[in-house]
Amino acid sequence: MKRILSTLLTGAMLLLSAGAQAAMHDAGSLEWRLWGFRPNVWRMNFDFSTLGSTWAEVDGIPMEVPGSVQKALLSSGILRDWNYGTRSREAEWVENREWLLGARIPDGWIARTDPAERVILSCRGLDYRGIVLVNGREAGRFGNAFLPYRFDITSFLRSSGNTVVLVFECPPENLAQIGWTSRITTWKPRFNYGWDWAVRFVQTGVWDTVSIGTENPQRARLEPFQILTGADPSKERGSMTLRFDRPTESPVRVRLTSPQGKAVLDKTLPAGTSSQTWEGLRISRWWPNGCGAQPLYRLSVDRLLPDGSASDSREQRIGFRTIAWQPCKDASPESDPWLCTVNGKPVFLQGVNWTPILLNFADLGREDYRKLLQCYKDLGANTIRIWGGGFAERDWLYDLCDETGILVWQDFPLSSSGLDNYPPEEAQAIASMQEIVDHYLLRLRNHTALLLWCGGNELYQRGDVAPITTDHPMVAMMASRVERFDAGRRFVPGTPSGPVIYSSLDNFGSGRCYDVHGPWNMPYTDPERSLAGVEAFWSRCDALFISEAGVPGAESADLLEKYSDALPLLPADASNPYWKSVNWWIQWQEYLAKGGNPTSIDDYVAWSQQRQVDGLSIALRINKARFPACGGFLIWMGHDSFPCPVNTSLIDFDGHLKPAALAVSAIWKTDPADL
Repeated sequence: MKRILSTLLTGAMLLLSAGAQAAMHDAGSLEWRLWGFRPNVWRMNFDFSTLGSTWAEVDGIPMEVPGSVQKALLSSGILRDWNYGTRSREAEWVENREWLLGARIPDGWIARTDPAERVILSCRGLDYRGIVLVNGREAGRFGNAFLPYRFDITSFLRSSGNTVVLVFECPPENLAQIGWTSRITTWKPRFNYGWDWAVRFVQTGVWDTVSIGTENPQRARLEPFQILTGADPSKERGSMTLRFDRPTESPVRVRLTSPQGKAVLDKTLPAGTSSQTWEGLRISRWWPNGCGAQPLYRLSVDRLLPDGSASDSREQRIGFRTIAWQPCKDASPESDPWLCTVNGKPVFLQGVNWTPILLNFADLGREDYRKLLQCYKDLGANTIRIWGGGFAERDWLYDLCDETGILVWQDFPLSSSGLDNYPPEEAQAIASMQEIVDHYLLRLRNHTALLLWCGGNELYQRGDVAPITTDHPMVAMMASRVERFDAGRRFVPGTPSGPVIYSSLDNFGSGRCYDVHGPWNMPYTDPERSLAGVEAFWSRCDALFISEAGVPGAESADLLEKYSDALPLLPADASNPYWKSVNWWIQWQEYLAKGGNPTSIDDYVAWSQQRQVDGLSIALRINKARFPACGGFLIWMGHDSFPCPVNTSLIDFDGHLKPAALAVSAIWKTDPADL
């Protein structure tokens, strides 16, 4: 356990340290090739000197790094695009092969000027399990998609002509939506195995950067630190605290620069500093989207040598704001605080639940994140929740949220499973999750937009009688690690949290609805299934916060036609193979019961999309109008990761806004008092 944590913390320290990476080279620039084999065949027939094989089923095709095996196969014409029709089933054979991803290491990358230097292969995201081979010799193993890995490959190198091969073994058989959470101790994104909004598509590949180069382990490193900022509620003054995870071993220089490049602070802290606070700084406050601007200051922290030069450095953009939580209006005295204030101002938290942008998320670029987050900003969202069935996203997302003023609710990677929703409690599972939690904390804690930490998605006590609490040993561990590495930030055991799970008529009026989920469809309360019945349901809601609720709406007829792969579009029910592949949100029988035309896809789409507009508008409008008795409402879900014919998303797979997105945007941009 101690060895595991030491390795993790060392990796996190290096991620924090710009200076430590100075001799590293981006391995994405190399010419990577991909080979596919039935399991273990490569052990008998792969030449690691020439990087070749005569038995490979897939023989040395190009692959981008970062990138997925599936995208490489698509680009080489071996796979058809899995987003069309039922073609995703054609890609499932990829899971049953072992994949070798190899490249040659340039001699200049491994040249050492000091015998103490080590050659390091650094991999920030590998999905999921396998072996690192340098010149055909095993240099290490990996087996957790949520952790970075660093391999000392020095002793495996020759003077020249070196090769590196990543072997990706077959992934776990099933981590899908339906199963037993208590049995899941394999740390790979679960949504890839199929969810109510995605087909089964088990990604294999490299989802974050890979670098190779030299490091000197004897070189003094900068101690990891937490940045805490605050802002005066009434004027442009702020505070900043640096809290080091352990006392500094050398003097540390701290410089703060305004967005305009003006020096705000330049101080040197003596060796042995554990924490330092500066008050009364002249700053401009950072605000969530819709409340003000998002000025970001550049903080530079240098570890100083005796001659005054820097041995290691870190830069971070920060904003000055104070986030606090207060009881909602009229809430019971024992209830959790769900009214968020920013710089002393109560803010209604409104936005979406964020799922990975693509099933093959390894193939995304920064622009994909920028476009989507800018869209949410323009719509008026101020919060996203990074859902626990996905992963801690690329740095791009958190940087862009700092810039756009979109607050981030970050789940740890646990989720419900339907057959049981109780987190694993074995000691080894907790130890493995602690590695992940520590990495998330050290990597993300200094982002201004980070709102809170959450144990995971829909985690319940045995029997699903209530949400999980910190009485559970894994969740207790999470709470203690947040307190250690990100003290001052809120942690909630899961979402939902509190005494009850659901928004329901049975729970309303009890004073026990804190953070609740649902419904994800129209909550009709009358036999006529009318909008008046939906209004009646939400008018009785007294939840303090709703972190998931939604209404399904169909894609446009054009997108249905585009992604149908020539399959018939009607009927829109589970008898149709096109609709059956992701069939959770089918509405066909209700459509027909309300007099829908069974021969017109255009009529069905118009009905379905208007139904989503009406349902979401009623739910959001009523709950936002209750503010500050209700602290926020997050829609499930924001965008499609796969072209579902009908889903609860606001933005379709091609990035087009559904009509419901515009209706929601109008409410997001309206003051609660005017609703």
